[in-house]
Amino acid sequence: MFLSLIFVVFLFAVIQGFVRVVVFFWEWLSRGDRLGEEQVELAESALEESEDVLERELARAERKRGLGRIFARWHASNEAIDEYLDHLRLGWYQAVIIFFLGSMAGLLIEEVWMLVSAGLTESRVGLVWGPFSPLYGLGAVLLTWLSFFLRSRGAAGWQVFLVSAVVGGALEQFAGWSMSTFFDAESWTYLHLPDHITQWVAWRFLAAWGVLGLVWCRAVMPRLLYQIGMPTTRRQAVFVTLVAVYLVADVAMTLACFDRKAERDAGEPPSNAFEQWVDTNYNDEFISSRFENLKIGGERDLVDADGNIVLDESGRAVTRGGEGA
Repeated sequence: MFLSLIFVVFLFAVIQGFVRVVVFFWEWLSRGDRLGEEQVELAESALEESEDVLERELARAERKRGLGRIFARWHASNEAIDEYLDHLRLGWYQAVIIFFLGSMAGLLIEEVWMLVSAGLTESRVGLVWGPFSPLYGLGAVLLTWLSFFLRSRGAAGWQVFLVSAVVGGALEQFAGWSMSTFFDAESWTYLHLPDHITQWVAWRFLAAWGVLGLVWCRAVMPRLLYQIGMPTTRRQAVFVTLVAVYLVADVAMTLACFDRKAERDAGEPPSNAFEQWVDTNYNDEFISSRFENLKIGGERDLVDADGNIVLDESGRAVTRGGEGA
């Protein structure tokens, strides 16, 4: 009990220290040489307008009592954020940060969910470097752009739900189809679910995408964009550019590794020095340990003519290689 308490205190201290470092670094980025006058003026004007609204609404909130004051303050915060978003120019700066954060947050949520629901602790990363799952990052960016657009059009909740479900399903279909077509690989399949539409799309997950999009549009996106803001210094622009370059290199390297894995399975030797380097440093053992939920080539589930997963006598899925999963 005592050791557990010590561990909790230590963990809290580590998290608190990490948050302080991030806050300090973010504040440091906001100082230094400024960007162009137009960009800085736009960002500062949006912030000033937002602060004016916040000050006015908070003054009104002070006239209320009890819970009414608490709700009024929350309303004031929302009004200020809405005012800021009315002036926000959405661009690459916000997209890179959201992709970066979404890739990590989505991976963490998925791994926690798999641990709670199935007792699995397998690695579910999607890139060779870093704790990222690009499908979630791309989904976060698409939902942000979509939510920002629908917000500007005053879309109703049911419209946000339907559009989010369609976009989420299309993203899953495209990602799953691309992996299967170009790399003979799969990270997930819904063929075992009674409500599957395709191998990578199921009705229950379309509903989940719809709910996620609605929550993102109404609760997450406004405050997230408000916190990210618009770039005003060269430090911010340079840092986010470096993050973007790293992520592009990470995605490119991952695709190269998958491509070589498929070629190795087909018996094709490396054709140049780079492919030899990939085979040496990112061999089959690395791929299987890094992407534990990924199935490539003969490791994929065998599917019959009706599109159903073939099971053996014990009820386990039969792989294309002829073995039970």
